[in-house]
Amino acid sequence: RGYALSRAFGLLIWGYVFWLFASFGVAQNDTGGLLLGLVILGGLSAWAFVNCKWELTNWLRANRRFIISTEVLFLLAFGLMTFIRAANPEIVGTEKPMELMFINGIMNSPTFPPRDLWLSGYSISYYHFGYVMASMLALFTGVPATMAFNLMIALIFGLSAIGAYGILYNLLANRQSGVESQESEEHARPHDVRNTVPALLAPLFLLIVSNVEGFLEVLHRRGLFWQFNADGSVTSRFWTWLDIKGLTDAPAQPLQWIPEHFWWWWHASRVAQDYELNGTWREVIDEFPFFSYLLSDLHPHVLAMPFNLLAVAVALNLFFGGWRGKIDLFFGQLRINKVGFFTLALVLGGLAFLNTWDILIAGSLIVFSYALARAHESGWGWERLEDVLLLGAPVALAAFAMYLPFYIGFDSQAGGIVPSFMFVTRGAHIWVMWGTLFVPLFAYLIYLWRNRTPAGWRASLFTTLGLLIVLLLAMFVIGLLAQWLKPDLVKSILEGQGRDAATFIAESMMRRLTYIGSLLTLLALFVPVLAFLFRSENNSSAFVLLLIALGALLIIGPDFLYLRDNFGWRINTIFKFYYQAWIVLSLASAYGIIVLLRRLRGAANVVFSVVFALVLMVGLTYPALSLPNKTNNFKPPFGYTLDDFERVQRENPDEAAGMRWLEAAPDGVVAEAVGGAYSSYARISIYTGLPTVLGWDNHESQWRDQALQGTRKSDIEMLYTTNDWITTQEIINRYHIRYIFVGNLERSTYPVNEEKFNRFLKPVFQQGSVTVYEVP
Repeated sequence: RGYALSRAFGLLIWGYVFWLFASFGVAQNDTGGLLLGLVILGGLSAWAFVNCKWELTNWLRANRRFIISTEVLFLLAFGLMTFIRAANPEIVGTEKPMELMFINGIMNSPTFPPRDLWLSGYSISYYHFGYVMASMLALFTGVPATMAFNLMIALIFGLSAIGAYGILYNLLANRQSGVESQESEEHARPHDVRNTVPALLAPLFLLIVSNVEGFLEVLHRRGLFWQFNADGSVTSRFWTWLDIKGLTDAPAQPLQWIPEHFWWWWHASRVAQDYELNGTWREVIDEFPFFSYLLSDLHPHVLAMPFNLLAVAVALNLFFGGWRGKIDLFFGQLRINKVGFFTLALVLGGLAFLNTWDILIAGSLIVFSYALARAHESGWGWERLEDVLLLGAPVALAAFAMYLPFYIGFDSQAGGIVPSFMFVTRGAHIWVMWGTLFVPLFAYLIYLWRNRTPAGWRASLFTTLGLLIVLLLAMFVIGLLAQWLKPDLVKSILEGQGRDAATFIAESMMRRLTYIGSLLTLLALFVPVLAFLFRSENNSSAFVLLLIALGALLIIGPDFLYLRDNFGWRINTIFKFYYQAWIVLSLASAYGIIVLLRRLRGAANVVFSVVFALVLMVGLTYPALSLPNKTNNFKPPFGYTLDDFERVQRENPDEAAGMRWLEAAPDGVVAEAVGGAYSSYARISIYTGLPTVLGWDNHESQWRDQALQGTRKSDIEMLYTTNDWITTQEIINRYHIRYIFVGNLERSTYPVNEEKFNRFLKPVFQQGSVTVYEVP
């Protein structure tokens, strides 16, 4: 009945209603607006209860144990992550300051769309629904943003844990059944105790189990596969061949088992290595969930996780015949009722607002789940393509319309689809990244093959071959279009590689053949999965196979095409696609493990149990060793806390006091020093919720046209340094500056002329090294 996903769904509805009302001016961005949204959510809940009173009551009574297990899991997961964050609550480094800026900016925006604190006068041009939710919860509970940040990490972790748990529990409950509609089954279906503990494998493999890199760190630190030569040099063919940043360097002496060097755990998120043909290294991000929660950046891909699981649950419900009904369209008929249709639009549209990349992936899973269910009812044929289009197009249109205010203010800097000629992931890196999930998946496929030979081998092979041909053709067609439409760009790329077009393509194709191991691995996964899917069975195994197929495609895809952005290579495409692949493949792996442990007998069961234990050992090495390293062995030097502002007060009490004063002061634009990203610059806007003239300029360039920054950076420098008050006044008027902040960072960045400020402005706050001036 979706109980385990109900928290995420309720938060989505509440957030959507509040955001929509605030965007159209129906409600204010305050507690009253939040209460209005909550009342509407309560009304919808009451309507659902009245219409399904007896069914819900009977279900609650019959499934009391499942409810208790879900609640206990949520409390444990939420409590665990809260404890971890309390041991290292600092909101510093990587993208955390940016994320805190979004939360504080939304909390302090008088109206929606919420303002961008790093470019005064503009609203946020980024997918920010997750930050709206975090701000809502902070406003509603009265928690400061610096504490809400860490609590939101814990909440997302808890919601993801029970979401994965609920999905796997339902897959196990429906295993080896026929078409099991959630609307035709007994509403009071009793809780199956046998699945309570096994279903915990889903959150374990999704959130805790990690890639193989952590285990390799142990071997590397111990000096294994290194040759310590007589001349004092240290060499290794193995580690050089493996080529993972941080592991190609010789281990420090003395050798030991536990890696302890600074941020060694970072390497696990940079397994894949991309090189241009000229040898230039290009960074690739291949995060997985445990790394994300360890790092604790509150980035959109993390915020979207429980809602991606909600999309998987929606697809599962469709697959098993949920929301049965009919909607007549002028171009066809949808076999789904209106509640189901608008639920799909709400969830998919919400994912686009949360993390825009995810809508294509979740949408594909949903429409193909629907088409697969229809195929099991009516057989395969071109009608299934019609099913995909009939559901996909109207839902996409509805999802766009429901979140239209977001798209109106969204200025994407994506530069289109680009062929990945030079960049292909090596097979060794694929196995380091995915080995802990691939081993149980291949074992599960072998089990299926031995027990029921798939009938769709020929169709699977032809489909796979066709897909590869389409991907290769797409690469060359896009390349030819680029040559035609943007010849200067193509010329600069070829000149940068020092090759003509023919040599460039020949060497790229040769590299693809050299790295064929990754493609062969993924085809070995994809082809049998597709063959099994062509069977006419509608049970949990079929849905799991669909998850595996989607995961394999997400890993294969970036080796052929990627989305061009400000970085210029496939760093973000790998990042976003691999992350979604981990979500679906972890669910499939957990399901396959449980089936094998239950179904295998004798020696086969013993062998697989040993393999499973080894997978757990390898996959849990990273979390077991990285957590103590990241948290100083859970001994925070200043005690446990969830509020990062305590650090700010400790490190710079004068600035902290100035920030507190500005928080309570009337709203207005604040001027502060402008500098590089991943630094202390823009700190005043981050912690006060007041917009500044310009924050991290490189981030603004990723979110919108760089030309919109204009001369802001040089203007702020002029504001602080010029002796001419007329020039100063012109800059103040141009950006509607109300407050000018002068602290140690401003003085170290510019030769600040404070005399003019003292002469023409009133110091409204002074403490130690900090002065805040207000423009009358």
